[in-house]
Amino acid sequence: MIDLQGFGAQLALGTWMTVRIAFAALMLGLALGLLGAMAKVSPIRWVRWLGDIYSTIFRGVPELVIILLVYFGSAAVLNGIGEMFDLDYMELNPFAAGTLALGSTFGAYATEVFRGALLTIPPGHIEAGMALGLSKGRIFRRIVLPQMWRIALPGLGNLFMVLMKDTALVSVIGLEEVMRKAQIATSVTKQPFTFYFAAAAIYLCITIVSMTALQFMEKRANRGIRRSRA
Repeated sequence: MIDLQGFGAQLALGTWMTVRIAFAALMLGLALGLLGAMAKVSPIRWVRWLGDIYSTIFRGVPELVIILLVYFGSAAVLNGIGEMFDLDYMELNPFAAGTLALGSTFGAYATEVFRGALLTIPPGHIEAGMALGLSKGRIFRRIVLPQMWRIALPGLGNLFMVLMKDTALVSVIGLEEVMRKAQIATSVTKQPFTFYFAAAAIYLCITIVSMTALQFMEKRANRGIRRSRA
């Protein structure tokens, strides 16, 4: 049994923070990814350019750099706006900055996953919906989105695993997630192996739980497909 020397509760709080920021970034990233994919297949040229610029920038710049740019850059922007209205010093808190940075990066990769899934949907399915008199919104919700989700889910699951590990990067801006708590415990006890090993075990446990949930979601999404092939 690992002796955490009274830091077990702190590591538990750090674990909860890690899960919170991971799922907050996931929700933001899924929304941005879906919008980015729709932009990249848009018939409007400048909308496609916006999608390309977004995915290129956030896939091409390291996550750590994006986190630092968002955290310190947002403070400069907010205070520039604050000076115009004679407001006090403003900045994004580390949780909001980390969520925005990680969510934007996840969304850039999810854009390509969603775009690939969208292109695999047969045009005849959309034409059938139009023939039935469905609106574009209902065609997307009832026909396009369920098929796209089923195809994109494995790729999105892999991206979420990467996102979960990338949450360790937000410790550089002071967010007290698992790695930050492990660093604090290490500085006090001078036992880095113990607490970094504990942090590794926590990440591994979160990954195993996430993989189990993703396998369940994939089975549920493929229910009709598997029965038809049997």
